[in-house]
Amino acid sequence: MAQAAALTRPELVCPAGTPAALRSAVDAGADCVYVGFRDETNARNFPGLNFSRKELGEGIAYAHERGAKVLVAINTFPHAGKPDIWHQAVADAARLKADAAILADIGLIEHAHRLHPELRLHLSVQAAASNPEAIRFYAERFGVKRVVLPRVLTVAEIAAINPRIAPVETEVFVFGGLCVMAEGRCALSSYVTGQSPNMNGVCSPAADVRYTETHEGITSELGGFTINKFRATEPAGYPTLCKGRFITHDKASYLFEEPTSLNTIAILPDLIRAGVTAFKIEGRQRGRAYVAAVVQAFRAGVDAVLAGQPLPDIDLDRITEGGKQTTGAYEKAWR
Repeated sequence: MAQAAALTRPELVCPAGTPAALRSAVDAGADCVYVGFRDETNARNFPGLNFSRKELGEGIAYAHERGAKVLVAINTFPHAGKPDIWHQAVADAARLKADAAILADIGLIEHAHRLHPELRLHLSVQAAASNPEAIRFYAERFGVKRVVLPRVLTVAEIAAINPRIAPVETEVFVFGGLCVMAEGRCALSSYVTGQSPNMNGVCSPAADVRYTETHEGITSELGGFTINKFRATEPAGYPTLCKGRFITHDKASYLFEEPTSLNTIAILPDLIRAGVTAFKIEGRQRGRAYVAAVVQAFRAGVDAVLAGQPLPDIDLDRITEGGKQTTGAYEKAWR
């Protein structure tokens, strides 16, 4: 009887919106930490988040000394005719010895491939490459080494893609917030606030958010529009349009997406057997406690699977959106 093939240990790719969060992620067991510069070249361009060049250099040194990697997300789309800050971000990531840059725009990918051949390139989920033909194009034309797959594929579909694109690696999301439409390339926020998640890196900027208390509870607003109303006993979520509650046919409901978090702890063995190279945790805008808790949970889960042990009983309800969890499209129970 043939012996079963050994499982490959996937990298745990963890978020860091601040230098403190980077250190927490590395100390909690992250194999890689992904970060962004403090400007609109990254899709989490919020006040108080992200890294200066000096901070990134120090963060890379901290990670490398402890055997971890640092990936730089340069995953927004340059303004037409004004690519300078995106080009500078790529150059600085290469100069600071980042382990890879995560890019979405095809023009920026070509620029990085041509001018910085020493810089490893990963394809952002915002490029929405979800089939072998698209992935092979980026790999063959620009030398992309890894693709972050959109959250629209089942485990079986991922398992079918991997052998067809080898040696290109795949990275999938395993925990955190979900995005509707085409994986973060969303225009909803820009209609209300004038700030585009795709080009400015800002979804529902805090300057446009208002909470109003009434005798019925709390009303959340974005750019002057009411996004949700919460009873006094309900937690008041952050007002993003995709997770707003609207009245249609005289009934208030979540039309686009309910507040919920992706959590794949229960299907980690399936994802590992599917040949995924890296597991990505979402949440660069979250604090150190969130980062440490999720990294520790998934570190324990991955290690248990590889050791042939049962998955540990891990409760992450306290840090999920709306206290709800889903495996999303991976199992597609809704189909």
